[in-house]
Amino acid sequence: MDYAVVMAGGAGKRLWPLSRRKRPKQVLKLLDGLTLLRCCFDRLVPIFDPRNVLILTNASYVDVVRENLVELPPENVISEPSVRDTAGAIGLAAAVLTKADPDAAMAVVTADHVIEPDEVFQQALRDALSYINQNPEDLITFGVKPTFGATQFGYMKCVSPVIQPGCKNRVYTVEAFVEKPDEQTAREYLEMGQYFWNSGMFVWKGRTILASLAKFLPETEEPLRKIRHDWSGPGQQATLEEWFPKMPKISIDYAVMERSKNVHAIKLDCRWLDMGSFAALADIITSDRDNNVVVAGSSQLLDCKDCIIVTEEKRHLIAAIGLDNMVVAHSKDATLICHVDETQRLKELLELVEKSGKEEFL
Repeated sequence: MDYAVVMAGGAGKRLWPLSRRKRPKQVLKLLDGLTLLRCCFDRLVPIFDPRNVLILTNASYVDVVRENLVELPPENVISEPSVRDTAGAIGLAAAVLTKADPDAAMAVVTADHVIEPDEVFQQALRDALSYINQNPEDLITFGVKPTFGATQFGYMKCVSPVIQPGCKNRVYTVEAFVEKPDEQTAREYLEMGQYFWNSGMFVWKGRTILASLAKFLPETEEPLRKIRHDWSGPGQQATLEEWFPKMPKISIDYAVMERSKNVHAIKLDCRWLDMGSFAALADIITSDRDNNVVVAGSSQLLDCKDCIIVTEEKRHLIAAIGLDNMVVAHSKDATLICHVDETQRLKELLELVEKSGKEEFL
């Protein structure tokens, strides 16, 4: 059977003070009152039965995730007791799924991306599932067709596209994974046409990714075997809390994808945005005549331009005069004001907040 696994553990520090330790960016209502998590789930349900959708998230996010997806069975929200990066999270999901269904095919998607139109992504998912069910020893990833020479993404070199039975999209062979390039290299990749952005989304058989983890990262084998054995039993939580923290902290790209010889890709020719910062809002929200991006129930701007104004408080008025290229982000108990070009220093700011004993605002 086919399953979807949604990776929803990111904290989103670059969206503070809206995102918090117990309220990640995936559940912020920034997209016409909808959350990124809700949009992700809605993209999946035309393909997957909701009972076959798992959400992997941090232990502190479980309640808010369940509140956001009330139609999802509560047990389908799986709590990671510690942060072990994507290899650990994906291994955990594969262990859980193969315990119930040894032949499970799993699509691993991210909860913090804007993907439009839905139909392009959904067709790519259907094709990937069809391919994997016919070629169970292979691994599929999705490469996003680049629209500019981006330096903030990793790339994949994809060659030898082939039309596979039952697929509308061509399936490529992934020849190489490439780290984030410099500007000149990124422009060359764009011109060559063989390099796609690495989306961080995958489709494979649960048993195949477990075997790949055991081969390339053998220290995962015992923890995942223990967790799988005790899952759905009385010792499930105790075993998870004991063994999951023993998983190595490494991404699935480094652990498996860059080392496997059986990696293929399907191209996503669609809009794909990482909602990781306030600046990203400018790519998805229509600006006003002065190029201000406003996500607020009520605002009044006078002689402001190139600003980003954000709040989820519908009854809170944000008023500003004479601002130029500024970010104003308001939450119930904290407000951020900074120059757009300084938002990359948010991590530094939050470290100061923590050191000064104001952890209740984190």
